[in-house]
Amino acid sequence: QINFVACQLFALLAAFWFRIYLSPSHASSAVRHAFATLFGIYFAVFCFGWYSIHLFVLVMMNYGIMNMASVPNIHRYSFVVAMGYLTLCHISRIYIFHYGILTTDFSGPLMIITQKITTLACQLHDGIGRQAEELTAEQNRLAVKSRPSLLEYLSYLLNFMSIIAGPCSNYKDYIAFIEGRHVHMKLLEVNWKQKGYDRLPDPSPTGAVMYKLCITLVSLILFLTLTKNFPMAYIIDNEFLDKTPFLSRLGYLYVVTQAAKPKYYFAWTLADAVNNAAGYGFSGVDERGTFRWDLLSNLNIWNIETATSFKMYIENWNIQTAAWLKRVCYDRAPWYPTALTFILSALWHGIYPGYYFTFLTGILITLAARAIRNNCRHYFLSSVPLKIAYDIVTWAVTQLAVCYTVAPFVMLAVEPTIKFYKSVYFHMHILSILVLLLLPIRPQTHSVRRAQNQAMLNSIKSK
Repeated sequence: QINFVACQLFALLAAFWFRIYLSPSHASSAVRHAFATLFGIYFAVFCFGWYSIHLFVLVMMNYGIMNMASVPNIHRYSFVVAMGYLTLCHISRIYIFHYGILTTDFSGPLMIITQKITTLACQLHDGIGRQAEELTAEQNRLAVKSRPSLLEYLSYLLNFMSIIAGPCSNYKDYIAFIEGRHVHMKLLEVNWKQKGYDRLPDPSPTGAVMYKLCITLVSLILFLTLTKNFPMAYIIDNEFLDKTPFLSRLGYLYVVTQAAKPKYYFAWTLADAVNNAAGYGFSGVDERGTFRWDLLSNLNIWNIETATSFKMYIENWNIQTAAWLKRVCYDRAPWYPTALTFILSALWHGIYPGYYFTFLTGILITLAARAIRNNCRHYFLSSVPLKIAYDIVTWAVTQLAVCYTVAPFVMLAVEPTIKFYKSVYFHMHILSILVLLLLPIRPQTHSVRRAQNQAMLNSIKSK
């Protein structure tokens, strides 16, 4: 943990230096790629020691696949090798270290690199192995038309800004950033003459970085004060279960889940700040004319804490991983995209049984929540008081459903998970099954979604 924080703080300083002294106007793309790669490799070796060899082995294996595999199979082979290698590493951690977490845990960076490898492989397959009319609008925008060079490939996967904690980004966005086109492309989407500008503005990330560092500091303080004082293990303590009423146990479950969040807020927000400090992460201008630096943001804390649906919560938590799952699995799955996406998410996280309890429960609750929303929500939109009441109830249910779902994710093992679910009478599982049995389900098939996406793309082209 000390190595992690030290590397990220040093990366933050290096990112400022990179943006100022190795900007595209001062250095060539090759120099920027080389610097980002060498520093990333140094951070990996410093933080993880000889375990970092796993990162380099996986990267080079998939570079060979990308250059030697047939075009129709690039994404398949890359996906199987990357996920297979990651899974083998996860298995070794459990059976060799007996559920222990390594002092220098290389699995986090390996998970991010796996995301990037499979993202690039799918986008390269879209660019050189499929016709434009077969792609959705987003797939067309992100499609990679040529194989990257070794330097570009290493820089994308191992750059110092994301090697430790991510996040995953799209290859075309990263290359545009290195070549100095990243901000310019987003600014061209706005008519600046109508806003009274004679030339394109030059947005600075400094304000966004300072704001995110403040969130990081607050998250660190909360982590040091709350997380250790409200351990998740206490919810299955025998004395606690014997003396605490059911509703009080649910309330405490919400408290311990909230206490577990600051470490994620800290790590992801700091990683976002590092990328912004280097000048990467500009996403455009909002309706108020404010420059946005959230292209790589991994969470939206306000939307998480005020989420009124399971879907809204998921979409604002670990945003870049959710985007990765959508692009490599959900949008490409021939059937059962929701179930396959949850299963892939569990496999990517590791093979602790708690992960699978969480994601299988997530499938059930997601389907039930969708059924309730589709069948009931429109009845509460006729008046403001009804809508407010609906939002309050759905917020409370959503927060408790998330706590119920993620508890096994924290406890990891089978025994405490079963003990926890028994202590709360499997109530969310039972309610979700009843909802799915009693309410009519109006699914939108994957083929229909693809047809709608293609119709939208054809409409845009015709215009």
